[in-house]
Amino acid sequence: QVQLVESGGGLVQAGGSLRLSCATSGLPFSNYAVGWFRQAPGKEREFVAAIGWRGATTYYTDSVKGRFTMTRDNAKNTGYLQMNKLKPEDTAVYYCACRKFLPTLDDRYDYWGRGTQVTVSS
Repeated sequence: QVQLVESGGGLVQAGGSLRLSCATSGLPFSNYAVGWFRQAPGKEREFVAAIGWRGATTYYTDSVKGRFTMTRDNAKNTGYLQMNKLKPEDTAVYYCACRKFLPTLDDRYDYWGRGTQVTVSS
């Protein structure tokens, strides 16, 4: 059974940092791309960042470029989202997702986690 479990969310002041983790099990993680999405209250879920199966390519939505960084550790079957210079508008539930090989910027991922809350206070 495939499982994706996000962790690392919490409450932080504006300008602070958090590192989200996406721990996976039940799939050959090194063959899967990882995406991060977020959903703020009253808004649709949106793409945040993604990393390819080899870790060589990353993609970011414009609003987080230069502040967020995606990495992966295939030995630990885990993807990460380092979030720096956080802003109140980054407040949302963050979800990780996996799909085979190549990432996509839409929600066409095969497996999803349950999310972790990130709250940025002003």
